[in-house]
Amino acid sequence: MIVRNMESFDVPYVTELEMELFTDAWSARSIEETRCQKNTACFIAEEREIRCGYLMVYYVCDTCEIVRIGVSSAHRRKGVATLLLRQLETFCESHRIRKMLLDVRESNIGARRFYQSCGFREDGVRKAFYQKPQEDAVLMSIEWTASF
Repeated sequence: MIVRNMESFDVPYVTELEMELFTDAWSARSIEETRCQKNTACFIAEEREIRCGYLMVYYVCDTCEIVRIGVSSAHRRKGVATLLLRQLETFCESHRIRKMLLDVRESNIGARRFYQSCGFREDGVRKAFYQKPQEDAVLMSIEWTASF
């Protein structure tokens, strides 16, 4: 399995996976606009030319925020999300980023446990952050001291 930068030809796949995974799915236009923005990093995980997942982040100064991450149901629990996060860590090191942030639905216990197993800690709650259905978001972060 490899992780590479997301290209415009990946947008239809990401859009389809967004619709499969999220009630607040991003449109193809939103994905493409995000992919092209400055201070954004977008990655695709693929195995034998089959796309398995994606990750999109915004970054500024020494902080990045994971804004979208998704893994196809056929590739869950096979290390895809871990591989995407490792690629993000490499990216962060090369860009002198020392802190990662994210939010996750309060009810998404599996994702929260996954992030905790990767070293993230729960920092707080944003009340009624999500819609469709309305739900609180758990804020999570990880910081590290790197030898940049």
